[in-house]
Amino acid sequence: MKKKELILDGLSCANCAVKIEEKVKKIEGINDVSINFVTKTLKVNVDDENKLKEIEKIVKEIEPDVKVYDKDIIKNDSQKKNSKADREKRFNKKDEIVRLLYSLTIFIIAILVKEPFSLKLSLFIFSYLISGWRVLYRSFTNIKKGLIFDENFLMSIATIGAFSIGQFAEAVGVMIFYEIGELLQNLAVDNSRRSIKSLLEIRPDYANIIDDDRTYKVSPQEVSVGQLILVKPGERIPLDGVVIRGSTMVDTSALTGEPVPKTIKEGDEVLSGFVNLNGSITVKVEKEYSQSTYSKILEIVENASSKKAKTEKIISKFSRYYTPIVVFSAIALAILPPLVFGGPFKQWLYRALVFLVISCPCALVLSIPLGYFAGIGKLSKKGVLVKGGNYLETLKKIDTIIFDKTGTLTEGVFEVTEVKAYNGINSHELLKIAAYAESHSNHPIATSIKKYYDE
Repeated sequence: MKKKELILDGLSCANCAVKIEEKVKKIEGINDVSINFVTKTLKVNVDDENKLKEIEKIVKEIEPDVKVYDKDIIKNDSQKKNSKADREKRFNKKDEIVRLLYSLTIFIIAILVKEPFSLKLSLFIFSYLISGWRVLYRSFTNIKKGLIFDENFLMSIATIGAFSIGQFAEAVGVMIFYEIGELLQNLAVDNSRRSIKSLLEIRPDYANIIDDDRTYKVSPQEVSVGQLILVKPGERIPLDGVVIRGSTMVDTSALTGEPVPKTIKEGDEVLSGFVNLNGSITVKVEKEYSQSTYSKILEIVENASSKKAKTEKIISKFSRYYTPIVVFSAIALAILPPLVFGGPFKQWLYRALVFLVISCPCALVLSIPLGYFAGIGKLSKKGVLVKGGNYLETLKKIDTIIFDKTGTLTEGVFEVTEVKAYNGINSHELLKIAAYAESHSNHPIATSIKKYYDE
């Protein structure tokens, strides 16, 4: 079995993501299927790569606008740029806000207009189509494919039903506020995704290979074990290895959490992700990029949300049955009470439509995974790496944390608290001399002196 990761570019429906996962699980020769709506990735183990075409066909059936990419193939910059352009084309925050404001303005005008009725109705319909045409289109295309039970279908029949019983304002209002909710959902997802990506983007872009006493830049993936690389001050060490020439201080906080720089000399081991602070060093590479420490950490963070918590799994399973139950319950609510208890059919139809509107499944399917993903993203920005939602869920059971040493809890940042001068020199002059003496040093004590002098 071969592990594959597919990017579902343009996936915008949480409930559809669950449907894709369930259908892919039924393909013979595929196992360990896991879809992540927030990162828009689908991970599978396949015995035959030709089955990826079947997966793409399923995705297109459920979400025709989604483009499917094999992550292993998208490696060159032009493909990445094209993929990014596609994503920006699908979700342009500014365009969405303008569209909804335009629809909302026409909706308000329609409410204020009293006569003639034809103008009022035309404005309501115009506003409805501006805000809801995509929902109606998705619903229509899904019905043609036999995919009836989704939130687009619920919103379409609820709002069209409201129009049919003369509740024009409610029909348009529901559609506008549903789309506003979708916009806020997309913004929340994008924000959480950026939190993770901000960490992933600090991976080393290049390595300085030493070849016959000259150096040139290459991608870290191109460096072989045993080759020599030069790491200059301010650069991030791209690969794991051993220092064979030079000495320096390195910032290890990204990997170890230790804020105090560590002194490195010949013969010492260095890990990818360390930041070289003040001296050039030559490193003999001992691990290729895919096996390097920092690459492994980034992989853990990138794949953290694929390890689903128990709550997420329960919600995903429940959502399969949720929408059909809602639809049939709404039909029963519209038909049975008038027959059993009497009363106007129109009143019960109205209640059934309200029931449909408040029962859209996307919020249910998305809320819990997004909560975990947002938590992982927020923690990663703080420098705390969580390997998955299942581990995050375990934290709620902890009542005691024991730390092994004080350095774990302190910042390790030096600070000048007082200057004492002797032999006739004043304290300001002494501080100035010390600051100028340390002006080219990145040592923590030097940094604290320069910060205190602040001139």
